[in-house]
Amino acid sequence: MKRTTELFIGLRSLFRLYDKLLKKVCTEHNLTVIEADIISFLQNNPGKDTAADIVELRMLSKGAVSKGVDSLIQKSLLERIPDTEDRRKIHLRLMPQAGPVTETVNEVRDEFLDTVLNGFTKEELEMQTRFLQKLFDNTKKAMEGRDWS
Repeated sequence: MKRTTELFIGLRSLFRLYDKLLKKVCTEHNLTVIEADIISFLQNNPGKDTAADIVELRMLSKGAVSKGVDSLIQKSLLERIPDTEDRRKIHLRLMPQAGPVTETVNEVRDEFLDTVLNGFTKEELEMQTRFLQKLFDNTKKAMEGRDWS
């Protein structure tokens, strides 16, 4: 039980640190935390470019993401692109005007990684990558193999 609690607390702390660092993006570019989070997500997750992807993977509310997307479109930082095969699906694409914001997002991401990976050897990082991959594979198998209803 203690190990599970520590895992969840540790993961939550990682997210909190990233959110804290992301406030730099908000301050420099006059964005809300949700807007910065949307831009960061789209910048860091190629191929995951719908509002539903953001809601699911960043665990944000649909309403907050919808409001943030609308605001970013009004600020000419984001555009909606209809899917060519499924008209119900709308892709989100960062506009060229978002370039300065994405540069700051990249700086924040680098600062985050430098902070949380500080002091690890190359071997430890390789072992951590293998550990996390196995952890995620096990989780995926468990989710696919069960009836959660």
